[in-house]
Amino acid sequence: MSNEIPSISVDAFLPPAMAAKAEDIGVKKANLNALNMFALAILAGAFIGIGAIFATTVSAGSMAISTSAGDAAFKTGLPYGVTRLLTGLAFTVGLILVVVGGAELFTGNNLITMAFMSKKVKLAGLLRNWGIVYAGNFVGSIITALIVFFGKQYTFGSNSIGLATLNIGNTKCGYSFIQAIALGIMCNALVCMAIWMCYSARTTTDKILAIIPPIACFVAAGFEHSVANMYFIPIALFVKNFDTKVYDAIVANLNAGKDFANLTWGKFFIGNLLPVTIGNIIGGAFMVGIIYWFVYLRKQTAK
Repeated sequence: MSNEIPSISVDAFLPPAMAAKAEDIGVKKANLNALNMFALAILAGAFIGIGAIFATTVSAGSMAISTSAGDAAFKTGLPYGVTRLLTGLAFTVGLILVVVGGAELFTGNNLITMAFMSKKVKLAGLLRNWGIVYAGNFVGSIITALIVFFGKQYTFGSNSIGLATLNIGNTKCGYSFIQAIALGIMCNALVCMAIWMCYSARTTTDKILAIIPPIACFVAAGFEHSVANMYFIPIALFVKNFDTKVYDAIVANLNAGKDFANLTWGKFFIGNLLPVTIGNIIGGAFMVGIIYWFVYLRKQTAK
């Protein structure tokens, strides 16, 4: 009998092992009980909403709003780039909660394509997961937006959070269809890279450190995340449509005739959520998932 003490590795997993891990996780995710999957998806929507709340709060008071004439109607505090960086860092709490706490996020689950390409998950299983998780994310995000609305958190800071909320939602509803797809592609390429790098981790600290840079990057750069927008835009619509007192006060204080005209439910669903979701799938499922499958797993399945 050997007296040798087995060694315990603390080194990060290398990409081939990460790919195998991603494949195994994809199979487990696709085979989750539907009710559990939906419940975990609601949690993920709420967690991303919490990240969005933090990001909106951090950005309040330092956002430039342009009038139709192109003049700055409101600008105080830090420079734009610094504000975006701090906003991005704040938002990372959302994905940290998802990954460490355990939840089902549609954008991260785009990596199930690795198991699908290896023929370990059928197309029906892939679409089942995406459909249930997307619906659950929407429910969790909307519930979070409603709670914040009834709590009137957007009135804090003399309505500065409300101003930031309206500006974020209005901007997101103002992109062209193609622009929203492109911004969605870039966003989920970074989100899925964060998830991919988490597969190299051995500790919670590793996971958190892997998440922060790419998520802060996509938010700071202004890329579009479908699940985050399920919070960002509805909360802005709630303020505009259901708290006219606060909304009118914000518009009046701008003294620029700005009425956040892009903020409509139609522009939310058709002008933003649809194209951003398409872009997220392209960026996550294809540009990350299938590429890494091609490099690390293709030879194992092409026999």
